[in-house]
Amino acid sequence: MTAPSGFRSTVITAPMAWLAAFFLLPFVIVLAISLVPATDGQPPFASPLDPANLTLDGYRLLAGDGLYAIAFLNSVRIAATSTLVALLIGYPMAYAIARAPEAWRGPLLLLVILPFWTSFLIRVYAWMVLLRPTGLINSALLALGVIHEPLPLIANEFAVHLGIVYSYLPFMVLPLYAALERLDPSLLEAAFDLGCRPARAFWRVTVPLSAPGIAAGCLLVFIPAVGEFVIPDLLGGPSTPMIGRVLWTEFFANRDWPTAAAVAVTLLVVLVGPIVIFQALERRSTEEA
Repeated sequence: MTAPSGFRSTVITAPMAWLAAFFLLPFVIVLAISLVPATDGQPPFASPLDPANLTLDGYRLLAGDGLYAIAFLNSVRIAATSTLVALLIGYPMAYAIARAPEAWRGPLLLLVILPFWTSFLIRVYAWMVLLRPTGLINSALLALGVIHEPLPLIANEFAVHLGIVYSYLPFMVLPLYAALERLDPSLLEAAFDLGCRPARAFWRVTVPLSAPGIAAGCLLVFIPAVGEFVIPDLLGGPSTPMIGRVLWTEFFANRDWPTAAAVAVTLLVVLVGPIVIFQALERRSTEEA
């Protein structure tokens, strides 16, 4: 029994209207702001409706000032390494949950998503308490005699990586679990019957079949990590500028909205690349299947 054409149109139109109202329209506004000069008025930019105000000065500033390039590269590098660490930690967790008895899977998944029940900001502040020189970790190590002076655990890249991996690890585990839980155990049994060792069967059977979950988890961690602001601001130091902090500085400290909008548009264009690659891999895997 086929659904009425009016119902199908409503189902398709509703999400498209939502995306147009809350993604496409805001993006067009930000793009328009990035193409006009800054002013001292309110709002702090010239009218985008006047063609005489259109300019590419914001994008020229991005290309000519090395600060923005450093911030972009730092953001991509830290996001990529954090995503890799999250994958190395999250894959064994997801594999163990998928292979656990069915009665244990629900409680184990609950433990994975349990941190989401607490405010993101509170969890980052908790890491500040743990990592600072007088925090719990350094105090415990000093009391045990393991170290003789506090370790520099905060205001550096280590703290930023730690905060990102901790905060976004569930986004890696959940899609990996979804992919691993659907795997047919008989495929591994067939590999063992053909003389394949467990480690080789894992790399030749399990990992390739879980590739969609790996790609989805990496995207879910990498994309928000690139534009992260709270973690670098609270746990990082001035030596690790990231694009999220640059955006905040341009918007609120410098009140240079056109430059900040140009940074935001450029960041979006940079992030479209991994999404396009993921979609191409998904399409190829579907065709091969």
